[in-house]
Amino acid sequence: MPPTITESSAFACLGLSSKVLKTVESNGFTVPTPIQERAIPVALRGQDVLGIAQTGTGKTLAFGLPIIERLMAKGGQALIMVPTRELALQVEETIQKIGRVHGMRTAVLIGGAPMGRQIAQIRARPHIIVATPGRIKDHLYQKTLILNQVNVVVLDEADRMLDMGFAPVIKEILSNVPKARQTMLFSATMPGEIVAIANSYMVDPERIEIARAGTLTELVSQELYVVNQEDKGSLLEKLLYDYKGTILVFARTRHGARKIARSVRLMGHEAAELHADRTLAQRRAALDGFKRGDYRVLVATDIAARGIDVKQIEVVINYDLPDNPDDYVHRIGRTGRAGETGHAITIATPDQSKDVRDIERVLRVPLQLSPKSPLQLASASHRPAPRPNAGARHARSMSAARPSGGRPQGPRGRATHSGRR
Repeated sequence: MPPTITESSAFACLGLSSKVLKTVESNGFTVPTPIQERAIPVALRGQDVLGIAQTGTGKTLAFGLPIIERLMAKGGQALIMVPTRELALQVEETIQKIGRVHGMRTAVLIGGAPMGRQIAQIRARPHIIVATPGRIKDHLYQKTLILNQVNVVVLDEADRMLDMGFAPVIKEILSNVPKARQTMLFSATMPGEIVAIANSYMVDPERIEIARAGTLTELVSQELYVVNQEDKGSLLEKLLYDYKGTILVFARTRHGARKIARSVRLMGHEAAELHADRTLAQRRAALDGFKRGDYRVLVATDIAARGIDVKQIEVVINYDLPDNPDDYVHRIGRTGRAGETGHAITIATPDQSKDVRDIERVLRVPLQLSPKSPLQLASASHRPAPRPNAGARHARSMSAARPSGGRPQGPRGRATHSGRR
């Protein structure tokens, strides 16, 4: 008799119950990622978990599946804190794929959404709350949220929350949660503040490190272009023509994102923008449209560096370098997800050699200058010549002339049209 899907699934070895395992498999998850393989058994035992893994490695299910198992068996409530609205919606969506079948009710508490609707979700006694720290604090102050039933706490993308200044709020929230709880902290990097949180709020946590800080998947190839500031727009236009798939462009500021998105639309591509000046409804519409393929190009600030889980993004373009070099890793992690290959292009100006070196210190490898880059960094005469990247796609030629009368292609090879939809 051939093995059943449950018997043949690698998830079957992690200690999940047969009910949850069947739901996992019915959603197409058959092979756990490294962080899932190592974290799930530990979390199922009720231990605290300190997980370090690069972006895009499946951390949501690494804590989501043990949460569902625990709440089904023992009751209580789980609180999952994340840095951004987009990530909160993404985490809740992923958990609901498994939890809905087993009667798990969820609530999403984020800024920009109506408080009345959130209060109604809280009154429905959700099993799992996914929230940003600021909105949790709002509810605590208004006494619309009580956390005395919480027996599992997750800090997801903890380093980003600390970068955003949430450390005092997180400490205040944790003081409102029962001490008899399981705490799981997941992060891509491990700064001293996170170690301090682990020492203060976790009990003998199992440290699970999948990749050192700054590690990128080998499936993502990278190249660096150096151009004058006034030539960045022309380079972007060539890149959007050379690459035919979905493209994510990162800008440094909200104003820059608006300006770039407007330029991209004038180039004849369907483009959306994602930044803090957009309402929650506008941000969701932009992200959903990008996922569906309505927009081939999404222009975003670092608000999206950890809040986008879109499959098959062909290339990430850093139109502007990030303010924080650690954010480079998270930006690039938006491509090359779920076992797919990806490509990342960074555009720098000649006077940004220090910023590039800061990124290279995080990566622990040099960014390879594209052979088609027209300029060098101001102090980069010592930089090595580009080396072949095994398994990576070749850099597209930037000198190829655009065919006369050619039109840029949208997703799946269809022609795009100028203007807004």
